[in-house]
Amino acid sequence: MSDNVLVCGSIAFDTIAVFEDHFSKHILPDNIHALSVSFFVPGLRKEYGGCAGNISYSLKKLGGNPLPVGTVGADADDYLAYMRDLGIDTRLVRVLPDMFTPQCFITTDLANNQIASFHPGAMLKSAENDLTGNEAAWAIVAPDSKDAMFTHARRLHAQGIPFVFDLGQAMPLFEGDDLNEMLTLARILTANEYEASVIEQRTGRGMKQLATEIEAVVVTRGARGATLYAGNQEITVAPVTASEIVDPTGCGDAHRAGLLYGLVNGWDLYDACCLANIMGSIKIASRGPQNHQVQLAEIQSTLKQHYGLVRSF
Repeated sequence: MSDNVLVCGSIAFDTIAVFEDHFSKHILPDNIHALSVSFFVPGLRKEYGGCAGNISYSLKKLGGNPLPVGTVGADADDYLAYMRDLGIDTRLVRVLPDMFTPQCFITTDLANNQIASFHPGAMLKSAENDLTGNEAAWAIVAPDSKDAMFTHARRLHAQGIPFVFDLGQAMPLFEGDDLNEMLTLARILTANEYEASVIEQRTGRGMKQLATEIEAVVVTRGARGATLYAGNQEITVAPVTASEIVDPTGCGDAHRAGLLYGLVNGWDLYDACCLANIMGSIKIASRGPQNHQVQLAEIQSTLKQHYGLVRSF
């Protein structure tokens, strides 16, 4: 049986500029109706990002076999070469030569306030990227265009490939009926605490009830760890203290990678969630979504010392 993981979602560039002052000093409330501001940003970095890219990075670092499924533009040559250098199979990444790769432009001030603009680019046509016929042990439908998320979900379900539904930043796109349909297709739901509350509001059902309709629900709770809902059980998965708190960007994606690695390798859900928590704690200690290093021996040690689990990689 294949141990591939089809990772459906966005593949994007994040350009992050640092304004070494405070926006509040330069944006005058009385003139907000005629806003015209310019910020000098001596600090600038460009990161490889997007949910499919981030999940694939962490899953590969764990020793998994991700197959990212996404669309990029003609400007993605360096990103694709970087993925291939990591050993990631990019055959399901479709290049649209007449479009740009999705990208987010973020300016951050000294108070960590952000002004961001997002260009979806090739993501607008990601539903046209057909994954049919590709074997996989598991898949994930991560944030992407709404059409793509549904298209991938239906194709995965038709092929009998179990998948994790990760609502994430696509939350504004999904109404109650949309969520209900997606949950008839998915095997596992993952969400952070805020997203879980929105899902409950829009579907009219709590996480406990949803977990009786699908295999499991995993809700991440930041520094308080995670909660696993499976059947009639509600299990707290204790957090792992990070070595330092540097940047939360991509922590959810690293968590999903840990969960998927455990699922593909036959771990039970609780053990997979423990690995997911460890991956989140590793990611948050590095700046950017794909700069953290994964030491498998250290993860084994943390699994044993923190959770009492003995697992090999």
